[in-house]
Amino acid sequence: MSSSRRLGIDVGGTKCLALALDANGGVVDEQRRPTPKTADLLIETVTELAQAMLPWDSLGVGMPGLVTRDGTLRAAPNLVGVNDLLVGELLGKRLGCFVRVDSDATCAAAAEWKHGAGRGVDDFVMVTLGTGVGGGVVANGALMRGTNGFAGEIGHMVVDPDGPPCPCGRRGCWERYASGSGLAWLARRVHDGKGIMRVIDLAGGDPSQVRGEHVAAAAREQDANAVAVVDEYSRWVALGLVNLTNVLDPAMFVLGGGLAVGADVFLAPIKHWFGELLYAPDLRPHPSLAFAQLGEQAGAIGAALLADLH
Repeated sequence: MSSSRRLGIDVGGTKCLALALDANGGVVDEQRRPTPKTADLLIETVTELAQAMLPWDSLGVGMPGLVTRDGTLRAAPNLVGVNDLLVGELLGKRLGCFVRVDSDATCAAAAEWKHGAGRGVDDFVMVTLGTGVGGGVVANGALMRGTNGFAGEIGHMVVDPDGPPCPCGRRGCWERYASGSGLAWLARRVHDGKGIMRVIDLAGGDPSQVRGEHVAAAAREQDANAVAVVDEYSRWVALGLVNLTNVLDPAMFVLGGGLAVGADVFLAPIKHWFGELLYAPDLRPHPSLAFAQLGEQAGAIGAALLADLH
């Protein structure tokens, strides 16, 4: 490895997680802070985290949204008001070093590629299913970033032009259906017909508090309505994976994010619908489907690895 101690910071919608890695890629230190609501406070928070984790030999930062090759955050749908933020430049001035910046999902892909479910696979797509849907692509043994650095914004493929509004400003984006919040929305839509009472019970009796994990828990109990919601959700997930297969022809999909803990509930129906929706399914190999192994640490681990991958 090129550095003896590498620091990675993953900026999420609710928290900033910092991890220090040793020369073998092992996590040796960890700190976290709540994600602030303004651009100035965000830079200040990341700076404080980096200083609190000294000493380190390199720093990488993962940001949620469109990140240019020079480290500018152009747009971040789930960070309100944080646009055109010169993350790399501002952090570099404050810390006196070069700071590598990439999208959080590309960082997660790097982590799973080097230390997780994608080890040894030179063509795979990382799909993060959380508040939104992010993506990172490894093609021919290298991270795919695109001309501007924006490759991997797979959550904003439009799968239903008449679908629900998306924070990006359009309607019917894949993440409105395939994210954790999308799963909860699908369940609440069923509730309009009073069909998910067990899910609501698990959410404390309040339909507005229903989350993806409540649907998964009810499905594990074999609640018929929850199982039906999981099936519909899995079809939407599979639709996006099929679209990506037609474009990229990967060997593997790695599913991460908050819903990765529900592999026992989601894997079988996603595989079923993938086979149903794929073009010429009987005449081609299917990409394998795995769930991420590194959990919430993937983004920060991948950010720390950026020094070795650029």
